[in-house]
Amino acid sequence: MKLSGLKVLDLSAFLPGPMLTMMMADHGAEVIKVEPMGAGEPTRAIGEVKNGQSVYFRNTQRGKRSIQLDLKDPEGLALCLRLAAEADVLVEAWRPSVAERLGLGYAAVSALNPRIVYCSLSAFGQAGRYRDRPAHDLVVQALAGTIQPGEGPPPAVPIMLSADALSAMTGLSAVLMALLGRERSGKGDYLDISMYDSLTAWTANAVGEVFAKGEAPRAANSRFWGGAALYDLYETADGRWLALGGSEAKFAENLLNGLGRPDLIAAARTPPGEGQAPVRAFLREAFKARRLADWEAWFDGRDVCWAPVRSLKEAFDDPFLVERGMLGRDAEGAEVIGSPIRFLAEPARIDPKAPERNQDGEAIARHGWERPRP
Repeated sequence: MKLSGLKVLDLSAFLPGPMLTMMMADHGAEVIKVEPMGAGEPTRAIGEVKNGQSVYFRNTQRGKRSIQLDLKDPEGLALCLRLAAEADVLVEAWRPSVAERLGLGYAAVSALNPRIVYCSLSAFGQAGRYRDRPAHDLVVQALAGTIQPGEGPPPAVPIMLSADALSAMTGLSAVLMALLGRERSGKGDYLDISMYDSLTAWTANAVGEVFAKGEAPRAANSRFWGGAALYDLYETADGRWLALGGSEAKFAENLLNGLGRPDLIAAARTPPGEGQAPVRAFLREAFKARRLADWEAWFDGRDVCWAPVRSLKEAFDDPFLVERGMLGRDAEGAEVIGSPIRFLAEPARIDPKAPERNQDGEAIARHGWERPRP
């Protein structure tokens, strides 16, 4: 497997860091999860439980080994440093300066292990005026301006933790780049990965008015926030919703010809904004006249970029996820989300089991990274 032989020390918690290290474990890395004493990783107690284990925990910690350490205790710190001295990658997600106070900062670890790739994941990074501000995903999204464009209906709490997700993927990319660079230089590196930075980097599609005019985007004129008639959400007769997600001319022609309104095609080709108002008004009225199931039958076979707006339950009931390997089950029948990274020659090998608290503590304390023989 691509990452076989790599040793990853995971000192992080919640979502971004654990997802980063789990994706490495899926592709062969040896990951040791260091949990705090007592209840351990917080996600063990968050959300619904199935077969005695949190669904959240199972789908962020699978394939890892677990040890609980008191890092404020000299013995716990010494053992953690011993593991770090042999690790290829260390991931931590404390607030800035916490690792240094514990004696586990980059300076201390790299003095023992100059080849270490040390990744710090935080909300706002290791420098700047927001550095010490407490935050989880929603706060980061609010400050980054990605929840809504500042007008229209009240904002909704997003289901997707975009700042968490993007920082995990940014962190994974950075770790792999640093490992590649280490092959050439022989030296590791320190990675300062911020949720805020990671989210901001993906706003290129939305900042046209900000950069070109010095103005906040207006939803009514924005291609991605409802200004385009063929990139919007529409209610159906039974209170369900459908999404149109492609403004290309061919989709507009196929949709409007099919609905008997070729006269609106010219308006659909105008820039997002008031010019498309007649198209939006027609589509709202048209889609409200039939149930979602009727529209699904009507769209079948038509080359239009559309989808029903589904619940998460409906999405996971779709056999497409099984076909793609994105949904599996462990031996006890608990669902496991698959790996999105697909290699032809060396596919992910998912170990669906997540460790119990301190499951490997004694073995790791005695043998370090080496797995004891049965």
